[in-house]
Amino acid sequence: MAILAVSMLVGFLLLAQTARSNLDSDYQARAAAIAQTFAAMPEVQTCMANGGTACGSTIQNLASQTANSTGAAYVVVIDRNRVRHSHPDPALIGQKVEEPFVAADGKVHLRTDTGATGVNANARVPLYAPASPDIVGEVSVGIRESSVASELVSELPAYGAWFVLALAIGALASFGLASLLKRRTFGLELDEIARLLQEREATLHGIREGVIAIDPAGRITVVNDEAQRLLRLPEGARGRLLADVLVAGPIRDTLTGTSEVKDAIAITDDHVLVINRMPVKLGGRPHGAVFTLQDRTELIGLTRELDGERSFSESIRAQQHEFSNRMHAVSGLLELGRTKEALEYLNEIRGTTADLDATLRSHIGSPLIVGLLLGKAAEANERGIDLVIAPDTDLGEAPERVQALTTILGNLIDNAFDALSGAPAPRRTVVSVVETPESLTVRVADNGPGVPNAELPRIFENGYSTKRGSLVRHSGLGLSLVHSTVTKLGGTVTVSGGPGATFTIVLPRTAPAAPASAPVAAPGADSPHREGAAR
Repeated sequence: MAILAVSMLVGFLLLAQTARSNLDSDYQARAAAIAQTFAAMPEVQTCMANGGTACGSTIQNLASQTANSTGAAYVVVIDRNRVRHSHPDPALIGQKVEEPFVAADGKVHLRTDTGATGVNANARVPLYAPASPDIVGEVSVGIRESSVASELVSELPAYGAWFVLALAIGALASFGLASLLKRRTFGLELDEIARLLQEREATLHGIREGVIAIDPAGRITVVNDEAQRLLRLPEGARGRLLADVLVAGPIRDTLTGTSEVKDAIAITDDHVLVINRMPVKLGGRPHGAVFTLQDRTELIGLTRELDGERSFSESIRAQQHEFSNRMHAVSGLLELGRTKEALEYLNEIRGTTADLDATLRSHIGSPLIVGLLLGKAAEANERGIDLVIAPDTDLGEAPERVQALTTILGNLIDNAFDALSGAPAPRRTVVSVVETPESLTVRVADNGPGVPNAELPRIFENGYSTKRGSLVRHSGLGLSLVHSTVTKLGGTVTVSGGPGATFTIVLPRTAPAAPASAPVAAPGADSPHREGAAR
């Protein structure tokens, strides 16, 4: 309102000034018209052509009549010697004027004159001799500025009314705009908005959680540094469509969907992420969505190690359970006095265990891998599954990436055991680990139902599982972790279709600078070696 009022006042003063200037011009033009009309009178021309003295008071009387009839303040006739021949003050007739004779150029001269009668709008025009181009004098006519001011004052109320009306309309528009802005800014003032923006920026870029917000069109409106790091978003991603800055894959499908997502796990080449997607509605209408990304890479790494330890503990428990059962059997035979049968049973146990142990030690030099497979063999025996070590198995005492190899073998064998849980006997899992100077190849096969061909492209997605009910042990994360581990090491994963499933992992002996190929579903892959296998 203050800006409007000051603007209107300045505008009104400028308009008044412009109107005053226009009125001055109008009154000077009116004075010029009176002067030209008077200068064209034959009596005046004749008198001035004869020097003006022969006419006596004729010029003064004509000048007075003209001034009275037109409302002019004065009509003064001056000869070329600058001597007055008429004037409102008779005492000045015959006196010289102080100003120069300006009508000698034959032009009309307009000005504001401050003379004996006050401030006037003045016009001075040449006075010619009858029927001659000779200039014999000039006529000066003035109209008082008080008349100009009176006319201006009479016009200003009308201007003022228009300005007051404009001010009222502006005030109404200002109140309407202010109300609209208040609603748009939720009643916040400028300082509050600026402080809120500073706090938002500090919060977004200070937290260890990725945050992305998109509008209803899918365009990124908010993104913090952590989200850019986790998703490898390019610089200047804000303002672009989310689908344009993300590579095709499960993460883009999750982020560009329309449904609510809670604690979804997504695995990239570098990170294991937990994604939450919350649609936003304002006033009952969709207003985009907000995503949060949590980096669980370190936690999943610890979980992998824990899974390895848990697998060892389960294997030891299975061995202890099996050993306890055997001891009970031997104890019962001894109590019955059947020492011969007890001895034969012990020799049978010793031979079976010794054969497996000897086979593992002859093909695998790493104690950690031997211990893992012995434990898995005990668990397989407990679950009614034959765990077979393929005869082509050949692994040194200190293989590269032994921790990753433990994770891969443990998850693939567990996955095979789970796949065989609902299958009819005989149930068999074949494991092959072959180390060459160029690569390390791991193959795990089972004779279960296998993976449907239609599901092959999805088996490495996090959360994917073909197991249901009591068969679910790893929540569909095992194969995804295997794929993530292999990809980071620059290796490849292939899987055959059913019946039965064969997973083949190939790891290069020297890690490349960047992850290599993506998983490939290979229906019809080679079946595992089974002839001559040792149990």
